[in-house]
Amino acid sequence: MAMKIGVISDTHGRLRADVRRALAGCSYILHAGDIDREEILEELGEIAPVCAVRGNNDWGFWAGKLPRTRTVELGGVKFFLVHNRQDAPWDLGDAQVVVFGHSHVYAEDRLEGRLWLNPGSCARPRLGGGISMALLTVEDGKVQVERIDLQK
Repeated sequence: MAMKIGVISDTHGRLRADVRRALAGCSYILHAGDIDREEILEELGEIAPVCAVRGNNDWGFWAGKLPRTRTVELGGVKFFLVHNRQDAPWDLGDAQVVVFGHSHVYAEDRLEGRLWLNPGSCARPRLGGGISMALLTVEDGKVQVERIDLQK
């Protein structure tokens, strides 16, 4: 049975209505950091369970509870989350997908059989990029990526 996973990053204290709509029906949400407010995690948690890491703009007691890196297995696929791609360790073990953010620019690369995915920012565009996120469909250990471009 297929599992739908929402992948977001760099919300910077804002959870847009179109992002909420895009995440509706997801079994899980992965957030690659720069959340900025604990309430964002609470709002996301009303949609689906959330796995998040701390970004460079996440401060305070609530943020201190978030790890800088995290591994989670969903639908038979192992995900590694980190905010800044440069902070990913050399040894990622058997992680099949690396989710990261920080640049606010969408990126999707397959390197040596591993998917490296930056969903971009779903709140603040940067470097001429748009507002974006990703939806993943996981089935039988395979991952299909759908890029979602949102209006500014």
